[in-house]
Amino acid sequence: MAGTYAQLVENHSLPRTAAFFDLDKTVIAKSSTLTFSKSFYQGGLINRRAVLRTAYTQFVFLAGGADHDQMERMREYLSALCKGWNVQQVKEIVAETLHDLIDPIIYDEAASLIEEHHAAGRDVVIVSTSGAEVVEPIGELLGADRVVATRMVVGDDGCFTGEVEYYAYGPTKAEAIRALAESEGYDLSRCYAYSDSVTDVPMLAAVGHPHAVNPGRGLRREAALRGWPILDFNRPVRLKQRLPAFSMTPRPAVMAMAAVGAAAATAGLVWYASRRRTVAARTAAQATAL
Repeated sequence: MAGTYAQLVENHSLPRTAAFFDLDKTVIAKSSTLTFSKSFYQGGLINRRAVLRTAYTQFVFLAGGADHDQMERMREYLSALCKGWNVQQVKEIVAETLHDLIDPIIYDEAASLIEEHHAAGRDVVIVSTSGAEVVEPIGELLGADRVVATRMVVGDDGCFTGEVEYYAYGPTKAEAIRALAESEGYDLSRCYAYSDSVTDVPMLAAVGHPHAVNPGRGLRREAALRGWPILDFNRPVRLKQRLPAFSMTPRPAVMAMAAVGAAAATAGLVWYASRRRTVAARTAAQATAL
């Protein structure tokens, strides 16, 4: 990776380290969930009115970011909207449209940072409030090693119930990366984190190398007070159109649902699960599909 961003990543071999990336407006230029609204409409999951509402929500999100109250309203709206959706159908729609919708809006600067962290021997973890059915395929596209994402409750009929099983938001993100650090042996003081949102201050504060990316006013102010670097990403580009020197290094994307122990305020348990895919397993799966 060349230029300014190459100087932001130090190479530490031991102990293990990771780079934690928020997704929306940090790695990609839009909201990952809302980007699929047209595809969900074409698949019969939502009506035209819902498409218009999600388009407006996307506009508000891009124009001014989202504070805590806006994120809560978005969560409530999307939870109610997806109630009754067949999970397998959602996964199929995302798989069919992933490259057309997401590939063009990946920030070149973020892709370069991901490459640099991998080159330094550091795991890359996507930590997103969006749903796992959307975030996990994006993580695989990016070559991420793990994913932390919101999970909805799935009923016996294979459809979303509208209830949230695990909400990857705010302090919960910080708890999730601490849980991963404990299980994977990461030294958080040597880890990196990137986000655009002031609601991710707990996650950023949990690592030794936090970075504010395209920050809104709240996070920009917080970053200035804490002395955190501020990065401006503004070059969305298709991965295959990037220069050969910047091409993605093929890695098996390992999806993890990170969770946390009891929160101090609620003493409620959050589910934690982690799974790895080896290159051989991925190759075998592709061969079977063929």
